[in-house]
Amino acid sequence: MKVLGLTGGVGMGKTTAAQMFMAAGIKVLDTDVLARQLVEPGQPALAEIIACFGSAFIDSLGHLRRLDLARIVFADSGRRIQLEQILHPRIRTAWQQQVFDWRTSGELLGVVVIPLLFETQVESHFDRILCAACLPDSQQTRLAARGWTAEQASQRIAAQLPIEQKITRSHHVIWTEGCLASTSRQIERILGGL
Repeated sequence: MKVLGLTGGVGMGKTTAAQMFMAAGIKVLDTDVLARQLVEPGQPALAEIIACFGSAFIDSLGHLRRLDLARIVFADSGRRIQLEQILHPRIRTAWQQQVFDWRTSGELLGVVVIPLLFETQVESHFDRILCAACLPDSQQTRLAARGWTAEQASQRIAAQLPIEQKITRSHHVIWTEGCLASTSRQIERILGGL
């Protein structure tokens, strides 16, 4: 089995690329989805977050107020590191288990979407690393469309390796600047070369 790691800057098209892989019948796991599952009520990670950050970040139904926590951790790198120390080991264990399950069931190819792939130093777990990228102006436009302020966008961008470094360290770049058909053709070429 071949396992591809898909990374890229925030707002640069990872989710769109992942959807195209899924449409091609390929197994895809998004670690952002895992992160949300790990902080559901009753999960040990949520209890650790409460112990570390306080119960002010929990709503009346016991759910994590993710946006409120994000405001704190992206404004303070020390707090962000604390959150990452709670979540990253659990996220890694979960996606590695999924890859093991894919191998066991005889899958030939799988894609794991990891925004912080290089930052968490997991390159060696993948046969190929793909980087979704676009121009900075397009990135800003996409993040603004999510309702993020310029400050929120710059904080999140600053929390990741510069996209130029991600591109240099990847085997393939999926340039998402053009139309969706262009992105799809790039993915077809990557799959054809595996």
